[in-house]
Amino acid sequence: MVEAKEIRSALVLGQPGGFAVVVRYGSQERAIAAQRSRRVRLWRNLNTAAAYVRDELGVQRFEIDMAEHDPAAMDRARPDTAERQRQLREAAEHDAWFRAQVQEALDGIKDGTNRPIEEAEWDDWFSEKIASLERRAANSGR
Repeated sequence: MVEAKEIRSALVLGQPGGFAVVVRYGSQERAIAAQRSRRVRLWRNLNTAAAYVRDELGVQRFEIDMAEHDPAAMDRARPDTAERQRQLREAAEHDAWFRAQVQEALDGIKDGTNRPIEEAEWDDWFSEKIASLERRAANSGR
């Protein structure tokens, strides 16, 4: 609709907790919804809502209705932030550990402390490992 220039007008509507955007096209009016949740999208800041209407929707002139806006109702807390930050930190720590392991292996190959394993040696080791596991399984009665 944006590319086809079907949007006739827009209204930035003050809500408790933010600003919604309502577009008019044809004889229809629709609020902009979030992609994932399909709920009405709220911008916390009037400037970002206005920039969305201007830059993304291509509407240069639009209305602003502040009648229902309540800035005290804005909930700034994000309950998932702490968990997301913990996961990001753990991922960064794992990435650093993994990169260090790879670099250590590469350095070991370069200085000769790590040697390549020949295919026949690997096959022998792997066959012995499988035989060992089979003996353990037989001894445990499984």
